[in-house]
This record gives sequence, C-alpha cells and structure tokens, in this order.
Amino acid sequence: MSVLSAAIQILKKSGSPLHAKDLANQMIAEGLWTSDGKTPEATVSARLYSDIKNNGDNSPFEKVGPQIFTLRDSAVIPNDSYGTTLEVKKAPKPPSVNAGFSFTDCAQKVLEEFGGKKPMHYKEITGKALEKGWLVTSGKTPEASMYAQVITEIKRQQKRGERSRFVQHGRGYIGLSQWMGRGLAFQIEQHNHQVRKVLRERLLAMKPSEFEELISQLLAEMGFEMVEVTKLSGDGGIDVRGTLVVGDVVRIKMAVQVKKWKLKNKILAPVVQQVRGSLGAHEQGLIITTSDFSAGAIKEAAQPDKTPIALMNGEQLVMLLMEHGIGVNRSTPDLFEIDEEFAMGGNVK
Repeated sequence: MSVLSAAIQILKKSGSPLHAKDLANQMIAEGLWTSDGKTPEATVSARLYSDIKNNGDNSPFEKVGPQIFTLRDSAVIPNDSYGTTLEVKKAPKPPSVNAGFSFTDCAQKVLEEFGGKKPMHYKEITGKALEKGWLVTSGKTPEASMYAQVITEIKRQQKRGERSRFVQHGRGYIGLSQWMGRGLAFQIEQHNHQVRKVLRERLLAMKPSEFEELISQLLAEMGFEMVEVTKLSGDGGIDVRGTLVVGDVVRIKMAVQVKKWKLKNKILAPVVQQVRGSLGAHEQGLIITTSDFSAGAIKEAAQPDKTPIALMNGEQLVMLLMEHGIGVNRSTPDLFEIDEEFAMGGNVK
C-alpha cells in the first residue's frame, strides 16, 4: 500500500490530527506500509507535504501544525487498498455547522468560562462546546475541525500582523492571548535566547545517528523529498541524501554531511573539499554543523569554477528547527519552550 493510502486509513481511524511520527508508527504497526529507511516519519511527512503542495485543496490531507496532518472535512476519499492513484472529489457542503457560534467562537467561549487562564487541549475544548450546546455539527471529526480552524485563524492573523485571540501552546493545547499580558517583547526575546542556547546544547548531546535523523526530519520540513539517511560511515562520507523541490518546478539532488561539533571546532576547507569529492552525478552539497565555518571553508564552498557547497552553521540550524517546530513547542507566536521529550544523552565530538 502506498504511503498516502496508508496515511488516509490511519487518519480516518484516528478522527483527529496526528504527528508524522505517530502516523508512521501506526502505519507500520498495522502492516499497512513498510520502510527500509531509518527515518520513516520523515518520509511520511515529506510525501504528505508534497501531496498538499501539488494538489492544494484537492489533496485529502491538510497540515495543521509542524508535521501534524489531518484529513480535510470536504474530501470524499475512496478505499484505496492497492495503492492506486487517489481520486479526490469535493463533497457537498454539510447542513448548518453550528447553532449561532463558529468553531473559533466556541473555542474562545470555552476558554473564557472553563480555562481559568490556563491552556486547554483542543479535544477538551470541543467536548465542552458540544456539551454546552454551543457547537452543533454534523461532521464526524469535530475535534479535528476545531483544531484546524483555530490554527488557521492564528496563522492568518500572524500574517496580517495582528494579534490573534488564540495562542498555540504545543501538543494540542490552546490558550487566549489576552492572558499573556502586555509589554512582553523584551522578556520574550530573553526567554527565546535561552531556549536557543538549551536547544543547541541538546543537539550536542544527541547520538550521531539521532542527529542525522533529526536533520533528515528538518530537510523534509524545508521542502526536501525522498529524504534518506545513508549507511553510517562516521564523518568521512555523506550522511543524508534528498531532493530539494523549489516551486514544484526545480528539483535539485542534494548530498548532505552533518557535523555535530562543539562551537570551538570550526569546519575547515578540507572538509568542504571532501564533501565535494563525495558528490554523485548531478548532486550539489550541503554541510550542516552545530559549530561554525572558518573563513577558508566559506571561501572554498563558494569557488566559482567548482560545484557549489551550501553551508548551514549552528545558529542557522537552531533557528530553522524553531521555525519548523522541531525540538520546541511554540507557546505564543514568539515564545518557544523546549520539548521535554526531545532526545537527550549521547556522545559529543
């Protein structure tokens, strides 16, 4: 069965959004899909994200958070047990969705009355709204609709530069922005600076294999497809391969080497030369490190008469992880918290 078909079956059964890791685990556990790669969740995330990009509203999937996917309420999805091409048709609009309150208005009402200025899980919010009769819906997955509409409103208002009435706290918890107080810009920046420092320390504490899998997950979120961790070969070879897709038109094969080094150990020019020499046909190179690059390495990477090698240092890596919600939970549009389940332990080079 294809990745898409298996994901549809699991999401149908769940009735609520799932993280790509949970999707992959359930797909494999139920024998719907198998993967030879070391990062099946990265493959699932990349395939679903690609389907959404390629098909837009005609995709059966909807991304409602970093690596969190759900099924669109408006999609009729036929049984596709043999992994054939999906044909998605728009379903007729259901009868009146609510009795006076939208999903988001219900969420605000529940939080104001039952939240006690503390975040509530979207499933609990939906349950309270249904129990009170504020929300009346014929949909089979009201929890998924609630979460998707709240997250959509947050993103829309952030893009407009407006303050959203909701705050996403991660793991499905939602609060009200009015609880956050005012004049927090400096405190938020100080807090996030500390989070960046802790996140970088935890990257250094990861095992090499865990770090490589983390990088493959980040690449999938950045738009890479067919991301695979190569056979472990120490620091001497390519660690991850994938295809960077730009605008659904440009496809660039990329070979990535990752260097989990302390800040004092900068990447030197010979490393760049080694990566360039390890590239396959039509591949470009990328070096990702938790440390930084020497002036010589930067100059070598940009040689005009040689295959270009892109460089990502530790500061850029941490910012991208935070942007894509990997290793952190976003408590407000600007406030991050360390995900306490993020990998700890391991050796540091």
